[in-house]
Amino acid sequence: MKRKTIVWAIALVGAGVGANANASAPSNDPDARATWTQPQKPFRIYGNTYYVGSRGLSAILITSADGDVLIDSTLPENVAMIESNIRALGFRVHDIKLILNSHTHIDHAGGIAALARDSGAPVAVSAKSATALERGGDDPADPQHGMAPTYAKVPHPRVLANDAIVHVGALVLQMHAMPGHTPGSTGWSWRSCEGNRCLAMVYADSITLLSNHSYRYADPAHPDRLAAYRRTLAMLSALPCDILLTPHPRPGFFRKAQGITAGKSNPLIDTQACKAYALEGQRELEDRMRMEAAGSSSMQHP
Repeated sequence: MKRKTIVWAIALVGAGVGANANASAPSNDPDARATWTQPQKPFRIYGNTYYVGSRGLSAILITSADGDVLIDSTLPENVAMIESNIRALGFRVHDIKLILNSHTHIDHAGGIAALARDSGAPVAVSAKSATALERGGDDPADPQHGMAPTYAKVPHPRVLANDAIVHVGALVLQMHAMPGHTPGSTGWSWRSCEGNRCLAMVYADSITLLSNHSYRYADPAHPDRLAAYRRTLAMLSALPCDILLTPHPRPGFFRKAQGITAGKSNPLIDTQACKAYALEGQRELEDRMRMEAAGSSSMQHP
C-alpha cells in the first residue's frame, strides 16, 4: 500500500519554454505562457484523482493500490517537477503503470519519453497520436505542422481504438476521440469515489482550432476535418461529466481548487461544464469559419 499522507512541495524547474512553444496555447498572452513552467503545489482533485502538473499545464495522476495512471506529461523541462509532485503526494513514479496523452504537442507530450523511461510504464494513445509520438511531434497531418516544436520520440506506443477501455488494477478509463486541435486528439473519462459518492471525471482535450497559415478546416479536399470536429462537440455535450479537467487549466480552476475541503461540497463539481465547453467549441468553430471565409488562417486566436 502506498503512503497516503499528503506533503505539499514546490519543485524547482529549469529554463523556460522556447519561443515557438506557444503553438497550442489557449491564448498568445505571454503571462499565460509563463505559467507553463511555473511550479504548482500538487493536490487532490477528488477521490483518487490528483493534479501534478505546472501552473499552466495539466498532468493528472489517478491512483490505485495496484498501480497508477498518468495523463499528459507537459513540457520536457517539467518532468522533474511532475516527478517531485508525485512524490510529494506520497506516491512513487515507479507505481505509474500506464501513461496516456491528450494530444501530441510539446506542451502536453514533450516529457512522455522521459516519464516512460523513469517509470517503466507503457504509453497508450490513439492511432494518429501514436504516429505523431513516434515522430517526436513532427506530424505532417497536424494543423500546426512546421511551427510546433519537436521533442524526444516515443517508440512503439500502444495503439487504442476509439472508445477503448483501459484497465490498471481497479482503475477503468475510457478513451474518447476528440479530433480538431490535432487529428489524434483524445479525451478520457473515469470515475473517482469518496466514500459512497462516485463522480464522472472527464479530461477533455483542447478544442481551439489553431493552425499554420496554410491549413484550412473547411478545405473541400478534406471534408472529414469539419465533420470530425463537430462529432467532438456532440460527444462532449453528451458525456456524463461531474468534474471537467483540461490540458490548460480552465479560468478559475485553481481558485476553486483552493476551496476543496473534506466534508464539504467540492467546488470543482459542475455537471454542466462539459456542455459549456462544447458551446465554447461551437463559437470557436464559427469564428474559424468566418476567418477562413475571409481568406485568412492563423495561429493567432481570433
